[in-house]
Amino acid sequence: MAVQLFYAAYFFWPFARRAPEAPADEPGSDSEPVSVVVCARNELDNLRRLLPLLLQQDYPAGFEIVLIDDRSDDDTYLYAQQLTQYYPEKVRLVTVTGTPDGFAPKKYALTLGIKATRHARLLFTDADCIPASNQWLRLLQRGFYNDGGTPADLVVGFSAYAEAPGFLNKLIRYETLLTGAQYLSFAWRGWAYMGVGRNLAYTRKCFTATKGFASHIRQLSGDDDLLVQDAVRQGQRVAVVADPAAHTLSEPAATWAVWWRQKRRHLSAGRAYKFGDRLRVGTFVMANMLFYLATLVLLFSPNNWVPLAVVWALRTLFVSAVYARLSNRLHQSVVVGLLPVLDVVYFSQYLALGISLFLNRTLRWK
Repeated sequence: MAVQLFYAAYFFWPFARRAPEAPADEPGSDSEPVSVVVCARNELDNLRRLLPLLLQQDYPAGFEIVLIDDRSDDDTYLYAQQLTQYYPEKVRLVTVTGTPDGFAPKKYALTLGIKATRHARLLFTDADCIPASNQWLRLLQRGFYNDGGTPADLVVGFSAYAEAPGFLNKLIRYETLLTGAQYLSFAWRGWAYMGVGRNLAYTRKCFTATKGFASHIRQLSGDDDLLVQDAVRQGQRVAVVADPAAHTLSEPAATWAVWWRQKRRHLSAGRAYKFGDRLRVGTFVMANMLFYLATLVLLFSPNNWVPLAVVWALRTLFVSAVYARLSNRLHQSVVVGLLPVLDVVYFSQYLALGISLFLNRTLRWK
């Protein structure tokens, strides 16, 4: 329990209480044009929702949208072509017709898209996301200069999931909250280890310094977190932008099977993390798992029920208070009364996913 309390008190609580970032209407570093990169495969309906919102972004310095059509067999290409005709100065299309043998398709497609960009600052989101506001672009790119000192090379943001009925949705949003609490607060403390491609920014120089995705081009996952890993190894500076107007919003998985496949793909990249990062993340996960395992063991020891109940109550109250504060800070609301249940299920499925990846490492892109 002491380990859990340390993580909550040192990482999560101070991050949840940190001062809000400057709103978009305050002066900021908004003078450089940027490139927004979107990689899509068979995402026509999602692109019809996303692209108009990107085009409406409020950023006077100017921006381009580089849309990568990665081997789509729907009407993505036709839709993108129409946009390039309507907005020739803002929308550019990169078409990928094939992927070299053994290369991760999305990483190869992103590499081609990044090479086609015109500007030094690159912002990334996915086709199945939408920006939380028309200030997303302005606020995320401000992260490059958010501390007023040496410019950052890479900016990590938060991507929330839309609220929907059902327990699966509540679990997904709780898992997203805990994952965000970890990678954002760790980066804020100077130990950046991952980001999410749905809301990420880095400079072209940063991409060059890491040699792109070269170190993991054959690994299906990791176009976001493994790039962050390489960037940190190269001494690149990482900044955090976490205010709600700079979030992106995604539609969550509708079924347990889809969600399971997503989590397997996301977690598979963890094997390539630096030892220190695996130790910090693993310690947090293991401490929670051991807490529940010890609880399960002590339940069969009647003499320990009273101290067990006291410890459980104290730990649950403290952790729930911290997570509730985090949910307010990140606008990823959770039902406080369900926190103990969600916590048990979350760490149980984490264990199950780990076992699944150990037994079967086969993954697939869309």
